[in-house]
Formats: sequence, structure tokens, C-alpha cells
Amino acid sequence: MLTAEQLKTELSQFNGTENYYKHSLGFSYTDGINFLAENAECYWLLDAIGSYQHKLRLNPILRDFQLWLLVVGDSHEFIKPEARNMAVLTCWEDTPVLGVKPAVSQQIPFTDFPMSEIKIYLENKVLLLPDER
Repeated sequence: MLTAEQLKTELSQFNGTENYYKHSLGFSYTDGINFLAENAECYWLLDAIGSYQHKLRLNPILRDFQLWLLVVGDSHEFIKPEARNMAVLTCWEDTPVLGVKPAVSQQIPFTDFPMSEIKIYLENKVLLLPDER
């Protein structure tokens, strides 16, 4: 597994994709997401995002675009895991705003995810890094 700094450096090099990978839960993902899943050993993150898609696609606002944010520890200004949890995964219609409730909030009891947070987009059934848009 890469360190947080190594992972950030490598992920910053993805700006577009040459390949799309199919996930069994009905979406595709890009080279950057594939690199993230392999090198941070976080295929579970793709599975977690995929597990909400049936419900979220019923919402016309979230059907075409979702912003997912995984926060590990208390690094984020206002998105923090509850007591006895290491991380929280949230889904938003747009940029997270204090006082606005996310569409999804899942507590993660344990993770060895190396970064303090990561932002991922699901756009038109494709999971991608923000710089791959």
C-alpha cells in the first residue's frame, strides 16, 4: 500500500482516462479510480458507493451526479466520524455545506485507508477522480 503522500502524488497525475472498468453493482470507473482501489487497497470503497446506487438513482438530483467524500479521523472542518468509528463516507448533491444533510452518511468502524480524505464523483454512472472530469 502506498503512503498518503505517495498516493496524492500519483493521483494528481490522472486527468482523463483511457480505460473504463465495469463494477458488478452497475457502474463503471476510470483509470484513476482503478489505481486508487489497487494502491490504497480500497475496493471496499467502490462496493460501498455501489451499494447505494439503486436508492440514489431514484432521486432525480442524484441520478446524474454524486459527490462522495471519505473522511478518515477528524481532518475535515465539519464532517467527522461518530465516536468509536474511524471514518465516515458521505454522498452529496454538490459541495458539502455546513448545515446541509448529506444524501448518505455511512460510519466506517475500521479502515487503513492512507489519506485523511478523498473526494470522488459519480457522474452518469462513471466513478472518477475530480481531475478526470
